Amino acid sequence: MSDDTKTFLITGVSSGLGRALARAALAAGHRVVGTVRKPADARAFEALAGDAHARILDVTDHDAVDTVVDEAERDLGPVDVLVANAGYGHEGLVEESSMGDLRRQFEVNVFGTVAVIKAVLPHMRKRRSGHIIAITSMGGLITTPGLGFYHGSKFAVEGIVEALGKEVAGFGIHVTAVEPGTFRTDWAGRSMIRAPRAIADYDELFDPLRARRIRGDGQQPGDPDKAAAAILRVVAADRPPAHLLLGTDALRFVRAGRDAFEREMLEWAELSASTDFDDAGRSA
Repeated sequence: MSDDTKTFLITGVSSGLGRALARAALAAGHRVVGTVRKPADARAFEALAGDAHARILDVTDHDAVDTVVDEAERDLGPVDVLVANAGYGHEGLVEESSMGDLRRQFEVNVFGTVAVIKAVLPHMRKRRSGHIIAITSMGGLITTPGLGFYHGSKFAVEGIVEALGKEVAGFGIHVTAVEPGTFRTDWAGRSMIRAPRAIADYDELFDPLRARRIRGDGQQPGDPDKAAAAILRVVAADRPPAHLLLGTDALRFVRAGRDAFEREMLEWAELSASTDFDDAGRSA
């Protein structure tokens, strides 16, 4: 491998953004260790052109996560870039979704992501170099009805990785949260779990949203290959961003959400400021 090539560890390369990024990294001459959950997907991944190495992994098996990372470091060399991509979407109203649904969503999207990050961190910290990329979502910054559990998981990842970036900056480790908008992947199709409907009071609000999401699957504006190219540009940057929105819809919706928050914050600023002790300013 040349000095410009890197070893990527990408979780969830059987489809979607993970697959597109793995293909792009391989085409650029990088080595890619990609995790999948099925032997057939492992064989398909290793059949790709380039230096591709599949590992079968369920990110909710934290002992297996440690084993896969340690073996990759030993057998294939230092992991320069981790892309924590594995995850899925749960669609369902909060009242209609079960606590088991919530646990499963967090087990994969939050605990699985953090387990992989924690497995890679000691190696990167020892080398004083590395780049951790967490694929979150514009849904980790803004919300829409019917995706509450998914939003909760992605908001959690956003907070964790943003804090992590500040913790490891002194070790030469970069951390980037990538927030895609809607892309033509399987996220709204086979990768989404949909809770059954049960409460008629929500029909008017939620049924059109669910129908629109199903109808729009395959028509999303985002191109996964262009997303992969954008992520590779971030990996090559000397000063990569802490956050990277992908897609014009992500830019539009997140900007609108931030503007709405700003307006509400200013509207209630007097009440917000009223809760300090009277002598707080003087004692400070």
